[in-house]
Amino acid sequence: MTSTYSRSFFRAFAPALRAQRVPVTRPRCSPFATSFRGYAAAAGEQPRLRLGVTAPNFQAKTTQGDIDFHKYIDGSWAILFSHPADFTPVCTTELGAFAKMRNEFEKRGVKMIGLSANDLNSHDAWIKDINDISNTNLQFPIIADADRKVAFLYDMVDQQDLTNIDEKGIAFTIRSVFIIDPQKKIRLVMLYPASVGRNSAEVLRVIDSLQTGDKKGVTTPIDWQVGQDVIVPPTVSTEDAKKKFADVREVRPYLRFTSGQTK
Repeated sequence: MTSTYSRSFFRAFAPALRAQRVPVTRPRCSPFATSFRGYAAAAGEQPRLRLGVTAPNFQAKTTQGDIDFHKYIDGSWAILFSHPADFTPVCTTELGAFAKMRNEFEKRGVKMIGLSANDLNSHDAWIKDINDISNTNLQFPIIADADRKVAFLYDMVDQQDLTNIDEKGIAFTIRSVFIIDPQKKIRLVMLYPASVGRNSAEVLRVIDSLQTGDKKGVTTPIDWQVGQDVIVPPTVSTEDAKKKFADVREVRPYLRFTSGQTK
């Protein structure tokens, strides 16, 4: 297989790819450059993916068949996360880790779906590598996004790739994470550069926080973990909080903790 990388990505990962005997090229232009220049020109017209908006729908081919994204969510929580390319070292470690956490996400009613900027044949071969390296069995679908349609729809690219598109050809995706609730609303966005691997435990922690907040009407403090005290939001008075919760500890009038147990 042949992969085409942006300049910064090439510098970071080309040695590893050469070690795997994966040919790497850096053309100055590509068949996609014209459409990508058009995207860059119209970027200001793209709807902002703010928290609370409905996640854009799309149809795509995945390693588990064709999907309509909204139908895939189907009343569940969902995590959509992107990868710059197949057979890259950081991405391989990430997908292996998420595959091992499948049961934890399923307990919370969360569907995972990945995205990488390659075709299905490449994805299938890569999954075999991931399973072998991480000793796991990757079960969730990975979107084939070789033309970057979903990547651009969700703005999963960095400014450098957009502004240098003429020189570098195809823009590669960064490491984006979108947590989407059963109403298809975007609840959290994390954006990492291609060189930085994600923290899978933090993604799970955020799911726990969002679901706890929705269920109990609370917020969570720094580094919160399940079982620890939560915070009474400022919109709830201390008097009302004491009516609702079995215990309320007031540190300041604006900072009230509770176990979250209701009366």
